[in-house]
Amino acid sequence: MTRRPEPAPRRRASGPKPLSEDDRNLWAVFAQAITPLPGRRRPALPPAPPPAAPAPADPAPAPRPKPAAPAALSVGLPAPGIDRKRWRDLTRGRTRAERTLDLHGRFAQDAHALVHRFLLNALADGIRVVAIITGKGGPDGGILKRELPHWLNHPQLRHHILAAAHPSQTNTGSVTLLLRRMKA
Repeated sequence: MTRRPEPAPRRRASGPKPLSEDDRNLWAVFAQAITPLPGRRRPALPPAPPPAAPAPADPAPAPRPKPAAPAALSVGLPAPGIDRKRWRDLTRGRTRAERTLDLHGRFAQDAHALVHRFLLNALADGIRVVAIITGKGGPDGGILKRELPHWLNHPQLRHHILAAAHPSQTNTGSVTLLLRRMKA
């Protein structure tokens, strides 16, 4: 293994730093007390620095960038930020839901309001794992099953949901949600 050469020490950009007014006065007092060598003159006072240009007014602070919106939630796809073991337990039904919402027989509009309220209540109570049962639906797959991912991606809910998965490959009529911990 070869060693990398150490970087050279940094040097000052250009010339000596100009003296402040106090330093110039102190130098003048010091130079008066020195007797020059025979055949030499007194050292000259360093030149006065040019007058400084007026400092520009402080620019307005740049607006803070908004936090990036989380990626769209997809049921059954691992989300960034979840470890492999947690995801495997979630998709194999080993993670037990603390609360369950059954939407069988509900109209889509009512179900949407119920899902929204259910998740906000679960978050307020500090619950981490919930299950939402939509049912498999008819041959077309069912309206509730199709609409649930859209409801979960609502801006008010999306940043609270860490992952969504079917508890097993054969049970696609139920979705288990892993919610983020609420900051105290």
